[in-house]
Order: sequence, then structure tokens, then C-alpha cells
Amino acid sequence: MTGSPLIGISTYLEAGTRWHVWELEAALLPVGYPRLVQRAGGLAAMLPPDAPERAAATVARLDGLVISGGPDVEPVRYGAEADPRTGPPARERDAWELALIEAALAAGVPLLGVCRGMQLLNVALGGTMTQHIDGHAEVVGVFGHHPVKPVPGTLYAGIVEEETSVPTYHHQAVDRLGAGLIPSAYASDGTVEAVELPSAGGWVLGVQWHPEMAEDVRVMRALVNAARSCSPSGA
Repeated sequence: MTGSPLIGISTYLEAGTRWHVWELEAALLPVGYPRLVQRAGGLAAMLPPDAPERAAATVARLDGLVISGGPDVEPVRYGAEADPRTGPPARERDAWELALIEAALAAGVPLLGVCRGMQLLNVALGGTMTQHIDGHAEVVGVFGHHPVKPVPGTLYAGIVEEETSVPTYHHQAVDRLGAGLIPSAYASDGTVEAVELPSAGGWVLGVQWHPEMAEDVRVMRALVNAARSCSPSGA
């Protein structure tokens, strides 16, 4: 499709994945992510973990980047000891996705962090995490919903003006914001639900919820439109 920007989406490796007669290690991504990119007018490219030193070259081929949701960020990344309720580390994925974020910020490539992706954006910029909160992942393996309210005047509020109910599944949250980040949406309990980086001069947004599990395409469409505007071809 002419004029469709290429949006890379980070994936993760899982051992012992089964399909048909096979049981092998696989690079996985819930299908909601590429489908949402496609519905928003972009071309989706899945990015399996790679050597961090290859992140800049990878990002250079993209018009936009999505860091997907997944396991908890290892607390050592933000100078903390692991809480007993924090999940096992995914060190290879942490290193790769942090490198992708740093490369996207350096190159001015539009960036969207989803759930874990928002948390990694915060950590990449020197922020910290609260390792456990209640009420945002009430049933194991089941997405809940709760309202989020945009902060007037922010990038996010320009995309979604009204309070909306969003699909959510997380037990950690932003504590200290990373350098330059500002909150752009809150849950009713005060949890930061979206962050952005106005000082970057580009399009950088993190959302704590999972837009790929909903019908609302506005956040992803905004990323795709920003990627289209920033692409070298001007497509």
C-alpha cells in the first residue's frame, strides 16, 4: 500500500511453543498489535529480540516503533531490589527494547510504548517503578477495564479528548517520572496511565493500557500519522 508507513512492533521469545505438530521456540506477538497497526493505516513489522547494538540500524529502517506489553521490567534496571510479587526477569528482552527506545529517541522516530513499553520508556529516561499495585489486573489472564482521564493540553488529550474506559492488565506503575516525561492521563486512583516526552520535539507517547485489545484506533492512528509525516519519503 503506497503511503503506508512501516511500523515495527517488538516481540518476545517463548520456549516450547506449540502449533500443529511442532513444539519450538518462537518469536511471539498477540495478533491484536499488527491488526491495530493495519487498521490504523500502517504496515506492521514484527521485531524479535536481537543484539542491542543492532537497534539503531533496525530503527533506521522504520517509520514508527511500538514497544509492546509483556513481563515486568527487571528492577535492577532502575536501581531497586525485586519485590516478591515482581515476575521473573526477561533480561534479553529488556536490553533489546531499551536499545530500541534509545535509538528511536535519538533518531526522532515516532514511538508508542504499550503497558510494559510505557514502563520501559520511563526506565530508559531514569524513572522508577512501583512494583505492585492492586486493582489493575484483578483476574489472572483476563483484561479488566477502567476509565482514564486525559490531562488537558497534552499530546494524548489532543488524540482522545474525553475520559474513556480502557482494557488494562498490569500490577506495576510509574513511580518517579523519567527525565522530560510528563503525565498525560490518570486513572481514578491517581495511577499515571499515560506519559509523553514533549522535550523530544517529536512524537513520543506511552500508555499503561492495551489499545490492541479494544476497538478504539485513535492512539495507533496518531502514531501512524506521525510516522507518515516523519518518514524520509514523505509517504
